[in-house]
Amino acid sequence: MNQKFISERLVLLRTQMGISAKDMSLSLGQRETYVEEIEQSRFTPCMEDFLSICEFFKITPGEFFDEENLNPTLLNQLLQKLLPLSGADLEDLLSRLSEVRNSVKRETKKFS
Repeated sequence: MNQKFISERLVLLRTQMGISAKDMSLSLGQRETYVEEIEQSRFTPCMEDFLSICEFFKITPGEFFDEENLNPTLLNQLLQKLLPLSGADLEDLLSRLSEVRNSVKRETKKFS
């Protein structure tokens, strides 16, 4: 993880959500340029502000820093929908997901 990780991650999450830096800043109760300044690495947010940013995206700090998770907000939403399912339902869903993934791979190869 490099020094620019926080600013780059913030840009990624914000753009995935489809919100402007200004609108996010105002939603966080900050000045209009707050998020833009973080994204341009002018400063790093304090812990309280960082936790507010995580809350804004509905993710944990761990999810924010998980470099392998490219879409933690969406993955977290998916996980919340999976939690109430039974073991059998999860196994069925996993099987169906594998079928869809294999089908997509086959279709992709046809067009390559």
